[in-house]
Amino acid sequence: MTVALQLYSMRDCADQIALLAQLPAMGISKVEGYGGVYADPTAYRAAMDANGVSMPSGHMGLADIEGDFNATLRIIRTLGITRVFAPYLEEKDRPQTAAGYADLAQRLNKAAKQYAEHGIFFGWHNHDFEFVALADGSIPMDILLDTAPDMAWEADLAWIVRGGADPLAYVQRYGNRLSAIHVKDIAAEGLNLDEDGWCDLGDGTMDWATLLQACRSQSNDLIYALEHDKPSDPVGYAKRSAAAFQTLWESTHG
Repeated sequence: MTVALQLYSMRDCADQIALLAQLPAMGISKVEGYGGVYADPTAYRAAMDANGVSMPSGHMGLADIEGDFNATLRIIRTLGITRVFAPYLEEKDRPQTAAGYADLAQRLNKAAKQYAEHGIFFGWHNHDFEFVALADGSIPMDILLDTAPDMAWEADLAWIVRGGADPLAYVQRYGNRLSAIHVKDIAAEGLNLDEDGWCDLGDGTMDWATLLQACRSQSNDLIYALEHDKPSDPVGYAKRSAAAFQTLWESTHG
């Protein structure tokens, strides 16, 4: 088991380099990267090394991968990333049909093969839109996973809930495709509206005890990336959620 902090959660921290020095005291020694920390990967890697922090996984936009694969590979190598996940599609770029999602899956599968040639795992990171049925009733996430056999999956279980699907059923159905899990919580209805309805891990409605047990039964080599899409107090969120994850893990391990 590897627990990490998705750095997108910390994007509002003024000094991203200084932030790294605060993480070990929270029990966080691993992070998941995203575009906001890739501008100077050499300097960022030096700061990680100086603070005993590593980056086993990172998000990389599909447009960047397809536009200049070698540039993404240089960033990945410099930062020590071994698992790459394409994280999102803007609404204007999302397919509207099953055939369109099948084409997207083929593009993702091509990227997976490219990275595999360099010893890098590649997968898709979901949001909610992949679980909303298309006009013909098909589910985009099913199409992506079924049509891209070489692609792994970073499952954001809270977004599955927001997409109207059952995260436990997806973990059980596609457990052999899992490479990482995004761990975050959904506030009770009407709460935390200033944080888009997200909350600290353990303070919300997600049954993480059951979900962690299900994930662990599928693989003992998953990255568990803590994330909050819009925390009002990023550092406090990270500290509290890292502690909550450790308590959850210990209580469900056995």
